[in-house]
Order: sequence, then structure tokens, then C-alpha cells
Amino acid sequence: VSFIFTVFIGNRSSKTFKPKKNIPEGSHQYELLKHAEATLGSGNLRMAVMLPEGEDLNEWVAVNTVDFFNQINMLYGTITDFCTEESCPVMSAGPKYEYHWADGTNIKKPIKCSAPKYIDYLMTWVQDQLDDETLFPSKIGVPFKRNFMSVAKTILKRLFRVYAHIYHQHFDSVMQLQEEAHLNTSFKHFIFFVQEFNLIDRKELVPLQELIDKLTTKDR
Repeated sequence: VSFIFTVFIGNRSSKTFKPKKNIPEGSHQYELLKHAEATLGSGNLRMAVMLPEGEDLNEWVAVNTVDFFNQINMLYGTITDFCTEESCPVMSAGPKYEYHWADGTNIKKPIKCSAPKYIDYLMTWVQDQLDDETLFPSKIGVPFKRNFMSVAKTILKRLFRVYAHIYHQHFDSVMQLQEEAHLNTSFKHFIFFVQEFNLIDRKELVPLQELIDKLTTKDR
């Protein structure tokens, strides 16, 4: 597969795979999201992902995790017609990497399933975490649970797998839809963010390591 890197020109589809997760307007998290969007607009992604001065790391990770869920939700929503039980009978990221689903509660033993089924399980599970007020509190002054960061890391690790599947199995479709600039910009933002706070083990990133190296060397 030849990866094409272009600046974000945007031809966004409004179709999403799951309902968008909204951050309440007027909340501190909404202000943080607006700050993130403003700094992203500057074009310097390394600066954009840094923890704003005086802000809480948990809250910054929470806001960005919701944003990445929404971005991936929209990106995958554009290619669902091409990701079917027939085209993707296993959840893979190229010939070497296959993912089996388990969430530790409903499905304890990892199961082999098609990519659309896996991604449905994954996005539903992420949505359940984001909707849990004890894990992702939206009200000011409500503290984050002690295990918040480990949950956030698991969410981001799993969201990465959707990017990996799209790049390896559906990049031709992304190019046909002229969404490659959107995909590349979103993924670069995601990678810079997880690198900034060491949120995903390097071994988990191996399926897209070559792409990550290309995207990140330009900005060192």
C-alpha cells in the first residue's frame, strides 16, 4: 500500500458509525476542547497536544479521548460500506496482525470475529466507558477515579486498532472518497498525543510503525 500524505483539505462525511459523544457546552471540558481546536488550527501538532498550563492531566486526556472517539467514529463511518463480513472476515491490520475481541465483562475469553463485528463491539464498549460519569465525569469538581488513566490507555489502544485496520485494509477506499487528508491528519494528531503522554506501548503500534515514522520524522 502506498500511503499518501497531504495537508488537510477536508471532504468530511457527516455519517458516523455510532452517535457522536458531545461535551456539554459551557463546561470546563468544553473550554478545553475549544482550546485544543484553536491550537490545532495553528498547524503545530506537537504544541497542540501538550498539556495546557495549569490544567489537570486527567481532564486533558479525557477531553482528547472523547475527541478521538468522535474522529474515528466519523472516519470509520465513511467506509462501513466497504468493511463487511465478506471483505473482512477477521479483524486484521495487514497479514501479520489479527485482533480477537474480549472486554473482560460480557466476553471474557477472546473471540475471533469479523472486522465490522469487532469494531462494533469496540466502539460500543468505548461509548459505554465515555458515558460512565464515574469514569468520565462531566461536572466540575467531580474527581477522576484512580484507575482512570489505565482505562483511558485501554480505550486509546483499542481505537488505534481501528486506524490500523482502515490503513491496511481500506486505504484504497479512503482515497476514492478523497478522505486520505482527513485520515492522515487525524492519525498524526492521535499519534502525537499518545506519544506526548506515553499512553500506548510501542509494541501495540508496530502494525503502523512505518507510517508513524514517516509522519513524525518531519516534525522532530
